[in-house]
Amino acid sequence: MRRNIVHSGAGSLTYAIREIVQVAYKFRDLGMAMTWENIGDPIQKGEKIEPWIRQIMHEVVDNDKSWGYCDSAGVPATRAFLAEHVNKRGGAQVTADDILFFNGIGDAVAKVYGFLRREARVIGPTPAYSTHSSAEAAHSGYEHLTYELDPYNNWMPDLDDLRMRVRYNPSITAILLINPDNPTGAVYPREVLEEIAEIARHYDLFLIADEIYTHIVYNGNKTLHLSEVVGDVPAIVMRGISKEVPWPGARCGWIEVLNRRHDEMFDTYVGSLLASKRLEVCSTTAPQMCVPRILGDARYPGHLAKRAAMFEARAQEAHEALQGIPGTLVNCPSGAFYMTIMFEDGILNNKQSLAIENPKVRETVEKLVQGVSNDYRFVYYLLGATGICVVPLTGFCCKRDGFRVTLLETDDEKRRWTFQTLAKALKEYLWK
Repeated sequence: MRRNIVHSGAGSLTYAIREIVQVAYKFRDLGMAMTWENIGDPIQKGEKIEPWIRQIMHEVVDNDKSWGYCDSAGVPATRAFLAEHVNKRGGAQVTADDILFFNGIGDAVAKVYGFLRREARVIGPTPAYSTHSSAEAAHSGYEHLTYELDPYNNWMPDLDDLRMRVRYNPSITAILLINPDNPTGAVYPREVLEEIAEIARHYDLFLIADEIYTHIVYNGNKTLHLSEVVGDVPAIVMRGISKEVPWPGARCGWIEVLNRRHDEMFDTYVGSLLASKRLEVCSTTAPQMCVPRILGDARYPGHLAKRAAMFEARAQEAHEALQGIPGTLVNCPSGAFYMTIMFEDGILNNKQSLAIENPKVRETVEKLVQGVSNDYRFVYYLLGATGICVVPLTGFCCKRDGFRVTLLETDDEKRRWTFQTLAKALKEYLWK
């Protein structure tokens, strides 16, 4: 090309959760049966939608309005419903104008970072969820800025580390938190959220909170929204129906803007997000029309409680199968539907392997592991030996070795086989 057309952040657009699938396809094409543990799609793993939720969707589809455009910001009645829900919690209060719909949280992430001034940086947790870390790095053209989650403290944010990084980097404009966290399954208590809000207040920052898993909490934890503890700090909270209904195919997510008018610059920035939505006309109409009817149904709290209990049982099942293996650290999740298995420092090397029966698969693995990080090496050998597809922890913008597995498999026998096979593979790989 006459001019360089490549954005400076193009190389930052990585997504290990799906990129590992391209490798897995090679093994599948060589005759291996795959067990997909890479992505958080409950439907793909066999979860069935409640009949009463299906019925609501049928009734909405029968309404001709569900087939047309809606307002750029979203269906007015749905936005008013969600604003009322925010206000009932106490804490920061909003109006329907503070609710803005997107085509899924991924769309919201792209625009929230993309419409920031390039020099304005957002610091997020490590391990990081790839959609956030890649979008922030691509927006800035630099490596994503991170603060540590402490694996030896149940993956809680290292607040001293966060405070130090904010203090000494004046380009940081916002703090990202994911609660419950992906990929670790950690749930932050009130005091942690309050301290993060206080750091933002002290340094005149705004907050971005990804709360897509906010109603999937267990092990004695209660749902706690940022709006309940944020005080007067400006914030953007990301919510959606993909994980809790679950309805990932709806591509229906929204942001709740808190304390928008407490800061003129923040207010102007949020206005640019709405302006960007007007260029698209609207987001998904039919799912938005379903939201008040589903979330406002008297059966919905019971639905959430049932799913939380289900994931709690699976988390304990996975933890029991995988804990205690020398050289690994496994914290039992308290929210979302993931578990992170971390390797202790120095336990991995570039000589370790697993037995692979298929010679073509073994040859493929031996080529793939040349020059990769140690946890990618384990993931490739695991894939070749067992067909289990997990995501390496270093793929989450993280310097620690490990991997993430889901708690989504609905087939009890298959799920037990997966966890038991993982445990066996870890012992063979580390200690044979």
